[in-house]
Amino acid sequence: MRTVEDFARIRQAHRDGMSMNEICRRLGRSKATVRKALTQATPGKYTRRQPIGRPKLGDHVEFIEKTLAEDEQAPRKQRHTAMRLFERLRDERGYEGGYDSVRRYVAKLRGAKRETFIPLSHDPGERIECDFGKIHVDVAGERRQIPVLILVWSHSNCPFAMALPNERTESILEGMVRGLEFFGCVPREVWWDNPKTVAAAIFAGRERRPNPYYAALCSHYVMEPLYCLPARGNEKPVVENRVKTLQRRWATPVPSVRDLAELNELLLSNCLKDRQRQHGDTGQTIEERFAEDRVAAAELPEQPFDPCVRRERQVDKYQRVRLDTVFYSVPRTAAFAKVTVKAYVDRVEIARRGEVVARHARSHERHSQVLDPLHYLSGLEHRPAALDHSAVFSGWRLPACFETLRSRLEERLGTSLGVRHYVRVLQLLSEHSLESVRRVVESLGVEDLDSERIRERVLRGAGSKESTSSRNVPDEVLSVRIPARGLDHFNRLLSQGGENDDAGSNAVAQGEPQAASSADDAGGVREAGSRGGLGEPDLRGVSVEPDRAGGLDARCQCVVIAHQAGVVSGGQGLRFV
Repeated sequence: MRTVEDFARIRQAHRDGMSMNEICRRLGRSKATVRKALTQATPGKYTRRQPIGRPKLGDHVEFIEKTLAEDEQAPRKQRHTAMRLFERLRDERGYEGGYDSVRRYVAKLRGAKRETFIPLSHDPGERIECDFGKIHVDVAGERRQIPVLILVWSHSNCPFAMALPNERTESILEGMVRGLEFFGCVPREVWWDNPKTVAAAIFAGRERRPNPYYAALCSHYVMEPLYCLPARGNEKPVVENRVKTLQRRWATPVPSVRDLAELNELLLSNCLKDRQRQHGDTGQTIEERFAEDRVAAAELPEQPFDPCVRRERQVDKYQRVRLDTVFYSVPRTAAFAKVTVKAYVDRVEIARRGEVVARHARSHERHSQVLDPLHYLSGLEHRPAALDHSAVFSGWRLPACFETLRSRLEERLGTSLGVRHYVRVLQLLSEHSLESVRRVVESLGVEDLDSERIRERVLRGAGSKESTSSRNVPDEVLSVRIPARGLDHFNRLLSQGGENDDAGSNAVAQGEPQAASSADDAGGVREAGSRGGLGEPDLRGVSVEPDRAGGLDARCQCVVIAHQAGVVSGGQGLRFV
């Protein structure tokens, strides 16, 4: 093969006066080569004088062209490769040539049909491109595949990336709201592919029916929603390249994080660091070009967009509403009502008549329940046994002082009445913080083991209008201890009749067992002795004999009222507080 060096030596020898025959003899070249070297400085490219024949393909050319034409209607992943064509030619048509001839001819046919593109440019502030990319991440020691939403300005290539638990509508809304707040401005156009969470229906050309929640987002920020043609991701090449950046640079090696919040901090730091990189061949950094985007883009609206999906639901008899496959609890006041469930990425809010009645952390575990024990405290007045036999309360982790309080109440008042007093204390948690109730419970003495006294202390500490000081109840009244009730003294009182009225009165005044006072508090606990409790009798059902005056004994009536209204003993008899 003749090279430029060969031609240079021939030309130098001729310059030094060497004849053609001598050059041919010394350099071992033919006269034709020496003549060509003397007329041109470099050897020319080889040119075939006659076209290459295809003696091996021959009549098979028509079969190849027909097969490739039919492939245009076949699924993309079920079309003929050059190797598959070669195998069919060999097995079905007796082709005796090699694979290389088939490969070259197929490449020639396909090369003539390859799509070409026109380089695009976008004005500052004009558009943002959006897409999801997936990366593997070690989250708390477990390798998981995480979807990451990426927003990129087409003019500056300035990115935003946020890891999300899924690719559902609420995730897209949350990610886009966070992204626009991160940029601090709004583009005129926003481009997506055609996922159902964005384009609910695809019509001819670029006509779409957008997802109503996505349409509301674009209307709020005054952005025009635009979509790529199906299978034409090249219409938003900037974000497609950013997905590769996410996978090959930001997620290589595989990140190891505690949770999604830490992963998002890592992604945002990479986005900010990337702004210092040069933008293509423009001679500007991404930060400098993004400044142009920011000047030309619109300002964020004053009111933020609420990135949630709303569902109308009916509360069932277990005080639950269902979202997807997960149940969430609501307070007793919302039972059987129609409510609005607002589903966010990280939480669920349940509203009734425009007021939020319950908030829960969002659960993505299928067929699970998220139940708040505070929502079920009012039901314990009718079913106190559920405190030990319901998963709602069995998994409730309270400070150890509450368990100690229950044991002391049951020891002092008995199991049945002790549980009732403990339920009244728990009901305080529906109106007061756990910390305020805990402080009171931890400061209790033996003489303070009473739900009413605990409630008064909590209200007093909270500065409530219902506190003891505001009702002007003397401390000596609260210090009165009424023993646990029993029915023996009622039996004695009724059997003795009017002759022993004075004795019965003295017995009551001296501290004979009576009904324990109970608080008809805001928690709604049924007063001690009402039907439906833990076997406690209803005193109003006790049969009494008429006294000598033809009516019920006055002191007996006062005992029943005391049980219901919170009457305490003092001085000559019973009085109201």
